[in-house]
Amino acid sequence: MTARVVPLGFWGRAYATFSCDHCGNTIYFENAVCERCGHALGYAPQANALVSLTEDSGAWTSPALPGERLVYCANAEHAACNWLVPEGGEAYCAACRHNEIVPDLSNPENLLHWQSIERAKKRLMYSLIRLGLPLQNRVEDPQHGLAFRFLADDQTVPVMTGHENGIITISLAEADDAERERRRTQMGEPYRTMLGHFRHEIGHHYWDLLVDNKPSLDRYRQLFGDERADYGEALKTYYANGAPDGWYNTHISAYATAHPWEDFAESWAHYLHIVDTVEMAAAYGIRARPRTGDENLAIPR
Repeated sequence: MTARVVPLGFWGRAYATFSCDHCGNTIYFENAVCERCGHALGYAPQANALVSLTEDSGAWTSPALPGERLVYCANAEHAACNWLVPEGGEAYCAACRHNEIVPDLSNPENLLHWQSIERAKKRLMYSLIRLGLPLQNRVEDPQHGLAFRFLADDQTVPVMTGHENGIITISLAEADDAERERRRTQMGEPYRTMLGHFRHEIGHHYWDLLVDNKPSLDRYRQLFGDERADYGEALKTYYANGAPDGWYNTHISAYATAHPWEDFAESWAHYLHIVDTVEMAAAYGIRARPRTGDENLAIPR
C-alpha cells in the first residue's frame, strides 16, 4: 500500500504522510498530483491510502487497488476534495456526503474559505474512519446521522459554531485566519483552530451516540459530572466568571469546566489531537525514551 506504515501497536498507521506508489516521492494528505512524476493522486478511504492514478476510459485505476475503477468525489470540481469513490456509485465521497449546506460558491471568498474548511474536515474524517467510529449520514439515520452546515454570516445575525442532534454548524468566518485569531484572543482560547472546532463538536455528536442512555452513562457521570445540570445557566456562569481557580488540576482546558458536556467534548478533541500528533511524530521516526524516575512515564525498550 502507499501509506508509510509505522509499527505503533494501538496507534496504527502513520498520519498524513504517504509515498507515491509510482515513484516513491513523499506526498501529503491533500495532494492531488505527485510533484515528481506528475501522476494524479487520490485518497481511497477504504484502503487508507493516497494512491497514484492512471486515466482509463473516463475513470481512474491504481496499481495499489487492482481491479477497482474509481472517480473523484464531485467536490473535486471545486478543488475542495481529492477523495475517491467507486465508478458508478455515490457522487460524493465518504467525507463529503455528510455536507448538508455549503456556502454560495459563486462568491470567490466563500469558495476559498470553504476549501480551507474542507481540508480540516477531511483530517477529522480520516481520524474517525481510522478509529472505526459510526459515520451514518442523515439519509442513513434521519434522527442522529452526522451532517455539516457551513454558513456565512449575514449582516445582522452571526453564525454560531456548534452541534445539535448530529448537525454540526461551522461559521465560514472561522476559516479566515485573521478573524479566527481575533476571536481566539477575545475569548481566551489558546487552542482555536478549524480542526479544533471539528474535533470538539464531533465530541458532542459521539456523546449522543455512545454515552446518552447507554450503559456507559453512569461511568461518564462519575468522570465528568451530571450533564442534567442546566446547560444555559452553566455557560452564563462560565462566561461571567471564567474557570475556577486550579482548573488545570482537574480539567483538560478552562472551557471544559463550563459543563459536563463541554468537559467530554474538550477531552474528546484533545484525545484526537494527541493520537494524530503521536502518529505524525512516529511517521518521522520520533521515539519517546524519557530519562525519568517516574514509573508512570517509563517506556520499555
